[in-house]
Amino acid sequence: MSIHRWAATVVLLSLPTMGLSAVFDEAGARVGAVQLGLRPQQLVQQLAAGPLKTELQACLRTKRIFYPTRFSIGHRGAPLFFPEHTAESYRAAAAMGAGILECDVTFTRDRQLVCRHDQCDLHSTTNILETDLVETCVQPPGQQVNGADLDAQCCTSDITLEEFKSLKGIMHTSSSNLRWADELIGMKSPLRDLLPRQAGGTLLSFSEALQLFRELDVGVAPELKSPRVSMPFQDEYSQQNYAAQLVSEVKASGIAAERVWLQSFSYDDVLYWLKAYPQYAKQVVYLDERFNTDVNSRESVIAMDPPLSRIASDGVRILAPPLFMLLGVEEGHIVPSAYAREAKTAGLDLIGWTTERSGSLSDGGGFYYSTVQDVISNDGDILTVVDVLAQQVGVIGLFSDWPATTTFYANCKPTL
Repeated sequence: MSIHRWAATVVLLSLPTMGLSAVFDEAGARVGAVQLGLRPQQLVQQLAAGPLKTELQACLRTKRIFYPTRFSIGHRGAPLFFPEHTAESYRAAAAMGAGILECDVTFTRDRQLVCRHDQCDLHSTTNILETDLVETCVQPPGQQVNGADLDAQCCTSDITLEEFKSLKGIMHTSSSNLRWADELIGMKSPLRDLLPRQAGGTLLSFSEALQLFRELDVGVAPELKSPRVSMPFQDEYSQQNYAAQLVSEVKASGIAAERVWLQSFSYDDVLYWLKAYPQYAKQVVYLDERFNTDVNSRESVIAMDPPLSRIASDGVRILAPPLFMLLGVEEGHIVPSAYAREAKTAGLDLIGWTTERSGSLSDGGGFYYSTVQDVISNDGDILTVVDVLAQQVGVIGLFSDWPATTTFYANCKPTL
């Protein structure tokens, strides 16, 4: 896949952080030059000696202008440092060259679509516990069962759009990556320490996010989240109503169908879109979470239900599993998994998720790197993994919590 370029350029600057004041003018519009920061340079320095390191070092020395690319997909924006699914997070991701931005879509009590990773995550991603809306939480803080504290749980489906918009986004308070983010981005200021508690992110309805994405001139990857309430909601709002509303708002935004990547973990949603909205479903993405399959065994992959060949014959063109499902190890080297090979044989394009999300790779990388953890040694191996995914697996894009890394790689490897 060739790099898709926009008029705006991305400049690699030797700054440890990426302050929004340096990226956007007072009106909030995207300006010509944007920062990738020091992260790519730090990763290249940690890479083991070899052809990839040599090539990327040469890129650092000689390349001064970098371009946005659809290979780099902003996962919830840039949530490694900015509150996820907020205007600030989306603008930051675009500033780092993400050519596609993701909005996870769920709904409010008055059936308005909003951007949230989970219908019931308001207690950990917004300041709702510090507002009067805490009374709407299905499980308020301080509840106990048999003397044990229960986690708070607050849902968009229990508040109206107007109430949702009165809240502010915060850094995900259950994230274990906050300390790691401090280290890799180089921000060790008192402000960073306050971010988990500080409410400052601007929450968006789905329609507002779409308008922002148009302003930023990026592609759109809306994911229909699984409802946490029984459907039909309020006895009449069905799953198909929900899926149709998402497409209706995309159409109303004026964003061209070729710049839209509809996504769902539900295969039924995917099939519905293919039948009801074929124009907007040409790039529909089936998010594959069949984690129990031995992805490095061809026999196990062939036995998956639905099989990869049927997914392709149903009209799906793009499959998106987590990174580990695409990778294996042979003779000490990272290689494409049996799952990846069978997907390509079936004619499916692949997108992987999610880089810059696992914490330090010096500890093996966790969930996203579980099939290659024996050959992972430090954060530089993020670039090794990305290189295998791009050059051997042949992914057409990667979700990232810090898109500067994937933007840098894609610009330095123009054969994508």
